[in-house]
Amino acid sequence: MTTETIQKPGSERGMRLSELLELPVTFDLETANRAYGMGRTKGFQLAKLGAYPCRLIKIGAVYRVARADLLRSLGIDPNDSDAGAATPASVERTSAPTAK
Repeated sequence: MTTETIQKPGSERGMRLSELLELPVTFDLETANRAYGMGRTKGFQLAKLGAYPCRLIKIGAVYRVARADLLRSLGIDPNDSDAGAATPASVERTSAPTAK
């Protein structure tokens, strides 16, 4: 008998650089937890203790994270245009349309 681990899409922990650079300006705490490779429970515990690895924006009972703060905490300069230069998605975004 063999067993397989089945993961829901998007349930894997951690993010590639290209994913980090494509995040919206602000996003929810669960997305930040995934970027740090931590689970939901640990992320919310750290947020409530004021010990989250980056600055949080609290709106009512909801936590939001700014992309620039997350990137800085991971040692990525959000103002460095070379940070994502090698990622295909950023190349596609900045390429000029070709004439037909």
